[in-house]
Amino acid sequence: MTAAGGPEVLQEQQLSKPEITDPTHMLVRLKAAGINPVDTKLRKGGLLMPGTLPAILGCDGAGVVEAVGSSVSGFSPGDEVFFCYGGLGQPSGNYAEYNVIPSFAAAKKPAAIDFPEAAAAPLVLITAWEALFDRAGMQAGQKVFVHAGAGGVGHVAIQLARIAGCKVATTVSDDKKAAFVTSLGADCIINYKKQDVAKALLEWTDGLGVDIAFDTVGGPAFTQLIPAVRVYGDLVSILQVPADTDWKTLRLRNIRISQELMLTPMVLGMTDALAHHADILAQCAAHMQARRLGVHVTQLLHLEQAAKAHQLIEAGSMSGKIVLDI
Repeated sequence: MTAAGGPEVLQEQQLSKPEITDPTHMLVRLKAAGINPVDTKLRKGGLLMPGTLPAILGCDGAGVVEAVGSSVSGFSPGDEVFFCYGGLGQPSGNYAEYNVIPSFAAAKKPAAIDFPEAAAAPLVLITAWEALFDRAGMQAGQKVFVHAGAGGVGHVAIQLARIAGCKVATTVSDDKKAAFVTSLGADCIINYKKQDVAKALLEWTDGLGVDIAFDTVGGPAFTQLIPAVRVYGDLVSILQVPADTDWKTLRLRNIRISQELMLTPMVLGMTDALAHHADILAQCAAHMQARRLGVHVTQLLHLEQAAKAHQLIEAGSMSGKIVLDI
């Protein structure tokens, strides 16, 4: 990234190979990098963490450990790993051939999946896991609503809820996406262009409302969910809570509001929280190895096509994830 601006500011450059300077860090030879909407926001609006330009974007990565610091345990050269670390300014990101990352932020890649799927997974898995398990305390038998079930976060949230033993409702915009979320195990599919989402959810729950509503859209979509969440239920969002939120109704119904931003530990340098992210990935890896959980890679592009990947993300209505092959 040479400057803040449009996709054209992503330009291929030759930089020095990064070196290990912290004994807890390791050098990873990257095989693939996941593309996320936050990458496009940083490209347009500037880096989230202090850094100098040019900067390398990309939070999600997967590759092979090439070298480890003197204090690293649990990883050795040759290990295949995946992680969400970097790409916010400093340290560098994963749209590159190499990156140096903290060993405690990574997990070993499941042998059953390839590098592109592994690179597509970390940010969306951690986001969905923290929202559903850590924030809302998801338990078997609950009815869970996931906004935009065909999207990056949405499609893994559906799978995690099903693994947990929950019934799942979700929204889609067309028949193709409806078929996709059906294949993931969604029980109630709502076409938000043709149906009233809150009304459909109340019908699905016999008027009680869902136990957990997971908002991945924000704005009016968040507000419209309030009457569809049961009394003492949970409403979790990965977006900013709207200024016109009906806090009076939320209070009357004792609905717990939570927000989820999985980038916080990286921005604030929270070592324990980054280790928790790695633990989430390790637990998800077991499900991925058993093929109970998967991340759908919609398009695989070459590293030098990063600008095109950003254009596709910004066009909207994506299903699954876009990945750069390195």
